[in-house]
Amino acid sequence: MLTRKQHELLMFIHERLKESGVPPSFEEMKDALDLRSKSGIHRLITALEERGFLRRLPNRARALEVVRLPESVAPSLAAPRSRGFAPSVIEGSRGRAPEPPPRPVAEERTSIDVPVMGRIAAGVPIEAIQSQSHSIPVPIEMLPPGDHFALEVRGDSMIEAGILDGDTVVIRRGETADTGDIVVALVDDAEATLKRLRKKGASIALEAANPAYETRIFGPDRVRIQGKLVALLRRY
Repeated sequence: MLTRKQHELLMFIHERLKESGVPPSFEEMKDALDLRSKSGIHRLITALEERGFLRRLPNRARALEVVRLPESVAPSLAAPRSRGFAPSVIEGSRGRAPEPPPRPVAEERTSIDVPVMGRIAAGVPIEAIQSQSHSIPVPIEMLPPGDHFALEVRGDSMIEAGILDGDTVVIRRGETADTGDIVVALVDDAEATLKRLRKKGASIALEAANPAYETRIFGPDRVRIQGKLVALLRRY
């Protein structure tokens, strides 16, 4: 099943194509769904793609194919001479139809674009998570199911866990984690840090993987988990 926002975005893209043949921009999609940032649109498009409702065409700027509509609306919108929904294509500002026949999504898609949301401290906390700056392709086999974002690492407090200054970490978004997980933690809603989580009674410890840094212990109301580490990318 789709969430309300996923359904609204899918229908907005479909209706805009029917009306003008010109795709909505990310800004238009953001305004139509009353979201605060374009990163929310990126996450919705990725979720719709993973669920088989949208498909991004390779090597074409912002080209989306509507693969199918929800069962509750698809029959009424399908062409009379067709038994199912005929996909429509949004292809940047050019509005060209795709070159048929498209190959199945699973055969073409080897990576997923993950939004990079700024920098994360692996040392003294430096800043809260920012809005999306750009996206990076991540091999699909590296990503478990869920919503993901990436952060650029600054600092050396996690070097004994194999995480170096300049690495990019991929985080599965979530508000819970187990003791021993490496997490993105937001402290006092002001500073973000990458540390290993330890639960000590009612307190939360954020533990470095470098003896030069001390473990920091907080009350549970001061720390909010943003997600946990699922992959790491390094450029040599």
